[in-house]
Amino acid sequence: MLETFRKAFQIKDIRKKIGYTFLMLIVIRIGSELPTPGVDPSYIKDFFAQNTGEAFNLFNAFTGGSFEQMSVFALSITPYITSSIIMQLLTIAIPKLEEMQKEGEDGRKKIVAITRYLTVALALIESTAMAVGFGRRGLLVEYNFVNAAIVVLTLTAGSALLMWIGERITEKGVGNGISIVLVINIISRIPNDMTTLFEQFVKGKSLASGGLAVVIILAIIIALVVFVIVLQDGERRIAVQYSQKVVGRKTFGGQSTHIPLKINTAGVIPIIFASSLMQFPIVIASFLGKDGGTGIGSEILRGMNQGNWCNPENLKYSWGLLVYIILTVFFAYFYTSITFNPLEIANNMKKSGGFIPGIRPGKPTVEYLTRILNYIIFVGACGLVLIQIVPIFFNGWLGAKVSFGGTSLIIIVSVVLETLKQIESQMLVRNYKGFLNN
Repeated sequence: MLETFRKAFQIKDIRKKIGYTFLMLIVIRIGSELPTPGVDPSYIKDFFAQNTGEAFNLFNAFTGGSFEQMSVFALSITPYITSSIIMQLLTIAIPKLEEMQKEGEDGRKKIVAITRYLTVALALIESTAMAVGFGRRGLLVEYNFVNAAIVVLTLTAGSALLMWIGERITEKGVGNGISIVLVINIISRIPNDMTTLFEQFVKGKSLASGGLAVVIILAIIIALVVFVIVLQDGERRIAVQYSQKVVGRKTFGGQSTHIPLKINTAGVIPIIFASSLMQFPIVIASFLGKDGGTGIGSEILRGMNQGNWCNPENLKYSWGLLVYIILTVFFAYFYTSITFNPLEIANNMKKSGGFIPGIRPGKPTVEYLTRILNYIIFVGACGLVLIQIVPIFFNGWLGAKVSFGGTSLIIIVSVVLETLKQIESQMLVRNYKGFLNN
């Protein structure tokens, strides 16, 4: 990693891109500290102090603490992420969008434009829900239409600005802009989480017990990072052989290649889907002021809350963890099924004269790819569950109230690896250009 950056800074064009990206990240962090007009910031802080581990903690981590401070970037780019996922699903479900996607660059631009409009619409909906749901409970200094409208417009504009910054980083920076914006927000919360862990497990303890706690914490973090790297880079390569074709005096084909199937085929999407589905009722109840009290409804909400899982004093609520695991595995299969089509792969191979050694073309190839894919999805889903469960277990068992969890870790590692690959590819392209110019 360090060697890649060292070589990158030696190249003027890439050095400028890295500098541009760094300046945009500074703008993001400054905006994360600017308060939204008409908002009482102490309300959200008190809300988090009283509801540690609730559904908004993951959202707060994605916003880099902006939501807790209710800054102009309180929504962050979560509306864009949601709209992108929705567009991916709609592209599969709506034939017109699928045709648009296959139109090449023009079709891609149209889909990007639709995604932008959908992002603004979602930001309007989310900001309105916050202004109305929390506003009447003390978020606004004075709850009236003007103040609520100011909050809605400010939060929507902040989310749209972050989307624009992400696109500029993709165009003029190192690339992967939206993901980098998300990662810098998550990373900004790590010092606070480390401080929390230090005060909870190290501060005031003896040298032996405090040192042991530090070693255990570092060992767990390093082990999870290594496991995530292995999971993200792991792949199953299916050998493919292409038959030779003689056209005139030229021979085509005959080479061997492979189909790379990533172990974690769906990335972090299953965790986001499962977490969102589990926490959605809690969010709605919070907006409506129904997040407390007794009764079967409140008991169900407590079971769906990650903050109550693996708690020795309330093990009865850990049933939600089992539901969460089932949902994660389900969404891993569901998302992969709509993004990877074994039948299409098999048909393309057949048209190109390719085949898998030992497997007949056609239906046997489809069945073979499906069987291998199902096995890989299960292994990847189990890896995702393990990464997510470890922080949840320690949060519940030891009361380590931190926002940094498995989801954040997967996002950081995957984006860092992808960004490094993009920088390396840009360096490679530049070297090729230099060779051709010579």
